[in-house]
This record gives sequence, C-alpha cells and structure tokens, in this order.
Amino acid sequence: MTEIKNDELNTVDEQKAESPKKDIRWYVIHTYSGYENKVLDTLTRKVHSMGMEDTIKEILLPMHDKEEVKDGEKKVVSRKIFPGYLLIHMEVSDHSWYVVRNTPGVTGFVGTTTKPIPLTDEEAQRILNANQKKVAVHTRVKVGDKIRITQGAFADNVATVTEVAEDRKSIHAEISAFGNTSTIELEAGFFEPLN
Repeated sequence: MTEIKNDELNTVDEQKAESPKKDIRWYVIHTYSGYENKVLDTLTRKVHSMGMEDTIKEILLPMHDKEEVKDGEKKVVSRKIFPGYLLIHMEVSDHSWYVVRNTPGVTGFVGTTTKPIPLTDEEAQRILNANQKKVAVHTRVKVGDKIRITQGAFADNVATVTEVAEDRKSIHAEISAFGNTSTIELEAGFFEPLN
C-alpha cells in the first residue's frame, strides 16, 4: 500500500485551487454572409496559434444533409442551417471575447454589444442534434401559409412558407431569429400548419 504524505495532499489541493472551473458555454457569433467557412478556418487557426484551446473548445458551422436530384442523379448536399452564424463553445473573458470579435469576417456575438448571451443547454442540444432527425413525408402547405416548427433548432417558432418543393417533401420559410429575418429550409414532418 502506498503512503501519501500531507505535503503531497496539500500540493494537489493547491493545484485544484489554482485552476478554477471554467464556465464554458455555447455562444452564437454573427459573420458576413458567405464567409462562414473562412471565419471558421481563420478562427480555428488563430485559437491554435495563440494556445487558446483550453478557453475556446470548439467552433461549429451547423449543417444539414439534403438529397437533391441533379441531372438525373441523386446527391447528398450539405447546407448551412443558419447562414451567417457560427456556434462557438468557449469561456468568455476579455481576452477570448477580443480574439473572436476581432477575427476578420466576424461582425459580433449574438447578445448585447458588451456581453454575449450564451445558449441554454436545451437550445445548444437542439442545434447540435438537428441533423439527426429525418422524416420522409409530404406536406400540403402552400406559399403564404403560417406554420409552427415542431423539431430542430427553431422548435415552437412560427414561420411563413415562401416556397414548396415540387415533391412536397420540403419547404422554405421565413423566420425571425437572432434579431434578423432568415430563410430556412424544413423537411415535411418538422412543422405543422397553423389554422
């Protein structure tokens, strides 16, 4: 049996006291439209080169896969769920806020100008798991109809249908999110018509 001396215990306790638990949460950053991949690459390299992997854990561009038929061939295409936005899993400090905010292509965090507002754990999980739920059904909505989103990142939000796919398996709808109106694509089964 190995004996542990009091000095060794004190050293372990001191190390724990020196490294307080970090408040790492998911935040949303806004980018110039079409620059999401460039910002993701630039910010990832910046975090690595500055040794900030312990503060900024992960940067994501939420995508979903969609089957498209082009020239008679079915292809799976990845589409952005939130064009113009990235998710970032980080601890907010003056330094980390400055590094993210001053990355070329980033217009700011979602929240107030001085303090970003983190996503709730439920919101983060809905967004991170949005690509896993797929239902192959048809819809009867038409352009101009109001719908309630039932699954995914925008669950329980109301949107207006702007386009219905020919096969009636998906729609495009306008929704107000993060203070902006955005067009999103939804598969049938992810929403219900409102009367």
